[in-house]
Amino acid sequence: MKKILFPTDFSEVAANAFIHALEFAKIVHGEIVVLHTFELPIYDNQFFPENYALIYNSVELAQFGMFKDEIPKLRALAEERNLDKIKMTHRLMDGDLLHNIKKSIKEDAIDFVIMGTSGVTGWDAFFVGSNAGSVISGVEIPMLCIPIEAKFKKIEIIGFTTRFRTKDKKALKMVLDIAKKTKAKVKCLYVKTSESDVTKDTVAQWEEEFSNEPVAFFVISSDEVKETILDFILYKEIDILTMLTYKRGFFEGIFKPSLTKKIANNFDIPILAIHMD
Repeated sequence: MKKILFPTDFSEVAANAFIHALEFAKIVHGEIVVLHTFELPIYDNQFFPENYALIYNSVELAQFGMFKDEIPKLRALAEERNLDKIKMTHRLMDGDLLHNIKKSIKEDAIDFVIMGTSGVTGWDAFFVGSNAGSVISGVEIPMLCIPIEAKFKKIEIIGFTTRFRTKDKKALKMVLDIAKKTKAKVKCLYVKTSESDVTKDTVAQWEEEFSNEPVAFFVISSDEVKETILDFILYKEIDILTMLTYKRGFFEGIFKPSLTKKIANNFDIPILAIHMD
């Protein structure tokens, strides 16, 4: 059984992402580990010689109280979608978010992370410096990122970006496994720039190897890689976009204002980020 880590701050963004986490758990026959983290305030105890421990205790109690109050709301969301049979466990941890996510991934044997982000206007910050962006670059397991505009719908088409590297095949096979469980199709995109070293023979080899799988390959010649990916999302009706995180710098600016202005009312799909060495 697959394990899905769902970090939450119990916001509207997180509640929307939780629905995706439930539906994804249904697809992969998984269970969900709900994680809430908080950072204790830093005080110099020379200024609080008598009661600084009390301050820490009160913060912990307040966080525990909120955690205890919010969990039934998550269970209610599961019941509304008839997904209350999905197993859920809960972790409340103090400290840095990324550190605790990594700790949970190791201790709970996590397979996927699912997190919400605030949407189109926040995409640039999301990839450059937000919590979710830090997690993308900090963990080595697949991460599904959910903008608040992305209301869950049946997954019919999964986009997959590739450079036709041999190591990309492992990620494509994982995505195909997900696609087959939900009876979806995969559309694989390679943006061929003027500096590309990918040959027609390489593309043909991939097409032959995956000829019996529900995948179609698209090679588009352009030096505007990011813009081409965005066009692909729109015109190929992609429901989830898979991106291989060769390097974090690629994400920086992919949703910069000049591009997001073009698609502000259309870009509302989750991104599945898969770590690549």
